[in-house]
Amino acid sequence: MKPDRTKTGTLLNAYVDSMGGQLADIVQVLKKKEFENAFESFYILPSIFNTDLDRGFSVINYDLNEAYASENDIEELKKMNIRLLMDFVLNHISVLSEQFQDILKNGDASEYRDFFIDWNRFWEGCGEMSEAGYIQPDEKYLNKMFFRKPGLPILMVRFPDGRDVPYWNTFYQEVNYPDLNAYDLVRDLHLQYAAAQEIADLFNRSDRDLKTLHFGRWDKYREQVLAYADNRRTYLGQMDLNIKSDLVWDYYRDTLAKLAGYGASIVRLDAFAYAPKEPGERNFLNDPGTWDLLEKIHAIAETHHLSLLPEIHASYGEKIYETLARKGYMVYDFFLPGLVIDAFERKNGSYLKKWMDEITEKKIQTVNMLGCHDGIPLLDLQGLLPEESIQNLIQTTVKRGGYVKDLHGAKNVYYQVNATYYSALGESDQRMLMARALQLFMPGKPQVWYLDLFAGKNDYEGMRRAGAGGHKEINRTNLTAEQIEEALKKDVVQKQLEMLRLRNTCPVFTEDAKITSELNGPEMRIVWTNTCGKAELQLDFEKEIFDIRIDLA
Repeated sequence: MKPDRTKTGTLLNAYVDSMGGQLADIVQVLKKKEFENAFESFYILPSIFNTDLDRGFSVINYDLNEAYASENDIEELKKMNIRLLMDFVLNHISVLSEQFQDILKNGDASEYRDFFIDWNRFWEGCGEMSEAGYIQPDEKYLNKMFFRKPGLPILMVRFPDGRDVPYWNTFYQEVNYPDLNAYDLVRDLHLQYAAAQEIADLFNRSDRDLKTLHFGRWDKYREQVLAYADNRRTYLGQMDLNIKSDLVWDYYRDTLAKLAGYGASIVRLDAFAYAPKEPGERNFLNDPGTWDLLEKIHAIAETHHLSLLPEIHASYGEKIYETLARKGYMVYDFFLPGLVIDAFERKNGSYLKKWMDEITEKKIQTVNMLGCHDGIPLLDLQGLLPEESIQNLIQTTVKRGGYVKDLHGAKNVYYQVNATYYSALGESDQRMLMARALQLFMPGKPQVWYLDLFAGKNDYEGMRRAGAGGHKEINRTNLTAEQIEEALKKDVVQKQLEMLRLRNTCPVFTEDAKITSELNGPEMRIVWTNTCGKAELQLDFEKEIFDIRIDLA
């Protein structure tokens, strides 16, 4: 009987358009001889679904995105025995969702009126109503809250009756005012054509700040025209879900059923820690609200035979990873990327060994990684690495072209560094191979970012094209079929694929294997043993050499 590789098999990670342009192209890449048996599963980022923003994390609904994927592509992956990991974004959905659009159309009469979080209803009795029409919570509440961005997390939503209703909006928001057309102003506001033409021109050339916009000699129509423009405003963004609504739980059940129908075996829970909210709480990782939510989601997932991977960034010192593990969940190892770079820089793997020993002793089931779609985690290392080492890690990676992203806009509050892992290692083939070997000998399930596999370098042009806030595109280069063919000729790519194939097929790498590690100065040794034999990794951080040995019983 073949061992269950769900928790140990190698996991490819990519966007649906990362390798050739469509999922069908990725299927063809995985069918190549070089990729044979290299991956047990595939984590397809949520741009595979019907989404609009945030490279897929603003979900309109979980239908397949017909621009990139088809049911046939999914079936082809199943035929290759490649299992799927898919995202479920618990905290929010797009303003283009059916539910939010129904509110815009029907207002108070919408069946989805409380599908999202009405800010004023939430904070009723906990603050004072402001002139802007939203409750300003008392300072004692605000002092406890965790904010992802400056200011209160509110989007003012225009109802059909002309009222602005504040809704909770933790992440992205954008309000747009479409161009005015003179013919519309004549038809709808009964303006004379010459005045309408001049007003429309002034409006369309403005910055659309309705508070400061004036129309000169036509200012007598200002209030009327701006009200008209305001009623036509459109939105982009991700609206927080009200988990106290029965309809939200119907949505949760329907989504998990749909993901299972696609053949997902693991569901990554994105932004789940933001979903439970209560006045007086931090409203990020609330206790016990967060764990109550997970328990209810787990009960639904079990009916579909789905494993859950809750995604959360928190410092090592907070021990959230340990809490998740105790509750029986797989844990993202966000510590490994920084620990590996630190080991190279200090030529010593002591902190890496400390973390590895903790994983094995406490039997923490991890999904580990080097690079990913977001960046190299830094905040997570607090309490595991000394502060001086973290700062050195930041400076080293930035010197190699990385981009530091501060947490919710605050300066001197580091969060992650955006860079390809290959560039973060100094674009050294040998270091990339050593880092991969280390990852593959770590406990857990190895997740492999496609660009790391192809030794991708920092994409500064991609950042520039993305404009403001496009720093993450430095590590999201979409490769063409031709670029992939060229990359497959590289030794650093071929050897990574060889190691991945070994990790994925060698019978020693099982969930019940015993894992031990030894450290002698710059030298490190990691050994896996089970009834099938022994797998051993020996490496030297000073000489930057490594060796893998397999002895089967």
